[in-house]
Amino acid sequence: MTGDWDATLDDLAARRATAQAMGGAEKLERRREAGRLDARSRIGALLDDGSFTEIGALAGVAPADALVAGVGRIDGRPVAVGAEDFTTLGGSIGPAASRKRWRIADIARRERIPLVMLLEGAGHRPPMPGDPGGGGPGDLGAQGGLSGLVPMVCGVMGSSAGHGAITAPLCDFSVMTPDAAIFTAGPPVVKAALGEEVTKAELGGPGVAIASGVVHNVAADDLALLADIRTYLSFFGSSAWERPRSVDTGDTGPRRLDDLLEIVPRDGNAAYDMRLAISALVDGGGFFQVQPDFGSSIVCALARIGGESIGVVANQPSVIAGSIDVDAADKAAHFIQVCDSFHLPLVFLADNPGVLAGQASERAGMLRAGARMFAAQTRAQTVKVHVTLRKAYGFGSSVMAMNPYDEQTLSFGFPGATLGAMGASGAGNAVGADEATRAELQQAENESSYRSANGLSFDDLIDPRELRNVVIESLAVSAPRRAGAAAPVARTGITP
Repeated sequence: MTGDWDATLDDLAARRATAQAMGGAEKLERRREAGRLDARSRIGALLDDGSFTEIGALAGVAPADALVAGVGRIDGRPVAVGAEDFTTLGGSIGPAASRKRWRIADIARRERIPLVMLLEGAGHRPPMPGDPGGGGPGDLGAQGGLSGLVPMVCGVMGSSAGHGAITAPLCDFSVMTPDAAIFTAGPPVVKAALGEEVTKAELGGPGVAIASGVVHNVAADDLALLADIRTYLSFFGSSAWERPRSVDTGDTGPRRLDDLLEIVPRDGNAAYDMRLAISALVDGGGFFQVQPDFGSSIVCALARIGGESIGVVANQPSVIAGSIDVDAADKAAHFIQVCDSFHLPLVFLADNPGVLAGQASERAGMLRAGARMFAAQTRAQTVKVHVTLRKAYGFGSSVMAMNPYDEQTLSFGFPGATLGAMGASGAGNAVGADEATRAELQQAENESSYRSANGLSFDDLIDPRELRNVVIESLAVSAPRRAGAAAPVARTGITP
């Protein structure tokens, strides 16, 4: 007989219904009319259908304590997920929500699965009657402790302030919608503290968050953002103890890249779009670019070659001639560390006149940023394949993993690639060369790729049309190493 259970189960159902109702029908309807998803709908759209198991629905003093959290699956693989519920107390963080944030981070660490956080909240709220006491564990500490161990991804889907907003720079990858904003404190606090009158967009909209590097990408809307998260995670294993899975892309075999001779000009001073070269190289022509609008003289992209996930770090000659500025170096350093942490081979495509010189660049800390990128790539333990397409001068070659004996799996150059401390013209000006000396310097530059090959600075010079084939072969060379057991990289996390 179930009669003895009826009242108990009815009570449980009523409490669950309250949690499911979030901020109430009226608030939810307003969001739907505005074309925006609520926290539960966001989780539903992110995860595989029917895979969500909620935790802490009955915690706290408000429905789910303004944080919907639990575990589910993306493409069949488990993930931990939390979504701030703006319809309930503005998505603010109380003691119960803080413990839930810690709990899903703890599950992600122990079970070695990715953590996804969806932000739209006001940060910490003042204590309320009925809040659990006793402090509780630190959720930000738990999130920080995941760095380099499991993939962490953040979606900023509205206004995100204070404690919750710190999650974004702690994550490996963050993406926001055009109407979202993220800041340490919102406009009312800024006005009270500093007397500044600012809007949310002026304080932390995409124009600020992307330009500062706090957030990596912008997606068109909620559904596009959630699709980007699914796509991003598809390139990675579930943790640093697992290697990325091989995927049958329908374009895994070798082929000549005849179009590359049209994409990459022979003239080393002519601009071109490196993204076209990457598209020609990778499976199906598709790749996922990280931080396309920050430090855009370097392209950082996730792609597949021969069905294998890779990270591409490539100079962009169409932006300041491919010179590496502070933002580009910082972006690349972080991206390299992420790929290294999760065992993605790195393919470096070098075509730059060096790191960006000049007073403004020095004041911005070019040497520091360049050193950070160099340290990231030279410490990387993953597979590294290097190709110099046309030029790589000075420290610009070092940060792009061109230097010989720098732990590359294989290293290549295109014939005619020019190398050295600087170009022939700059060298001639630096030493006050006469015409005969300038001619000698130019001839030396023209032959520099063959001198490099002669001294084994490159393993070989290749026909550009064979670029895809040599990269596939390079990955095949590393296959035995990548087939071994995976383990976290011996390093203290990933620098934000």
